[in-house]
Amino acid sequence: MATLNESQNSKAVKGRTKKPAPRVDLTAMVDLMFLLTAFFMLTTSLGSLNAADIAKPDETEDIVTNYPESRTMTIVIGKNSQAVCYMGTIEKANMKVRPVAEIQKEISANEQMVAKTHQNNPAKYMIVIIKPSKTAKFQDFVDVIDEMKIANIKSYAIDDDHISKEELAFMKQQGI
Repeated sequence: MATLNESQNSKAVKGRTKKPAPRVDLTAMVDLMFLLTAFFMLTTSLGSLNAADIAKPDETEDIVTNYPESRTMTIVIGKNSQAVCYMGTIEKANMKVRPVAEIQKEISANEQMVAKTHQNNPAKYMIVIIKPSKTAKFQDFVDVIDEMKIANIKSYAIDDDHISKEELAFMKQQGI
């Protein structure tokens, strides 16, 4: 690859012979470096981002969506990385405050309850409504969305416009 060249024109100075300084020709090494760089750039794939696909529907005024009470879980994200979770409708809700880091346990427990209630019918999967409040951190919202992917929740909705008075009152009472 590299060659070592020694110059032959050394002259004696006062009876001593001058030792020639060796020169290294690195032209072949530079060529090899460019070839390897080009090879690895063409044969490797660059890392792709793993982004979650989230689409929010257009605003409508006259359409009301009713979710099945027996299999709908609502998560309201508040401040200090806390969330309020409940199953069913707000009128019959048993609201629980959970840290966002532990929301996976609540999702898993409710998913098992829905499966047991509907005799493990695959068409009757759990639906999750995620409601980030105005005091919620974006990181907590992303963590909850990640938990949806991890728990393999087939249907979840993001509704930041319709946080009920009862939910807000409970959050204020709990300090979140």
